[in-house]
Amino acid sequence: MENFKKVRTEEADTEAESPGPFADLAPGAVEMKVKEGSKIRNLLGFAAARMEQPTTRTIVFSGCGRAVTKTVTCVEILKRRLAGLHQVTRLRYRSLREVWESRPPPPGCPGPSLSVHKNVPAVSILLSKDALDPGQPGYQPPEPRPDAQTWAPAPALAPAPPPAPGLKRGPGSPAAEERASKRLQGRERPGTEGEGSWDGAG
Repeated sequence: MENFKKVRTEEADTEAESPGPFADLAPGAVEMKVKEGSKIRNLLGFAAARMEQPTTRTIVFSGCGRAVTKTVTCVEILKRRLAGLHQVTRLRYRSLREVWESRPPPPGCPGPSLSVHKNVPAVSILLSKDALDPGQPGYQPPEPRPDAQTWAPAPALAPAPPPAPGLKRGPGSPAAEERASKRLQGRERPGTEGEGSWDGAG
């Protein structure tokens, strides 16, 4: 296959006529087709805007092949943005037809082409604002939101104990001001015991 390049991928005729895993969807349900090259930001922007409308009750994300992981990621992010969504997951296989052409084609002719039929895994996930049958396969109840938890208030801090005797107090305390006054008085009376005197002589 190194001399061929894939030009398109299309569903088989039987898959195009299939109603899908959720055949009894409401008329206003939103269907999101996730592709390998789809951007999650664009998908979630459209899906969240539609689900925030009161008239929209159901949305379905579908993807196959390499888009399965991206499909699941979109669903998990949307469930965290919108709380209370019921979920039903369906897994199956889908038949795809890949068309390959020779590279480069001979001059003057379109070149030979190949058709490859593949069965790839597919996932379809339904999210609903309304309650669903919990007994059906693939059902998941709404998950509690982390920000809905109740947190206990922090305990009040106990008042600081008084300083022990003999410890130095702050500079603004009365004891500190008294000691400073005594030192100042000692400097103004030179010649007292324990201190040197100076008479101005060289």
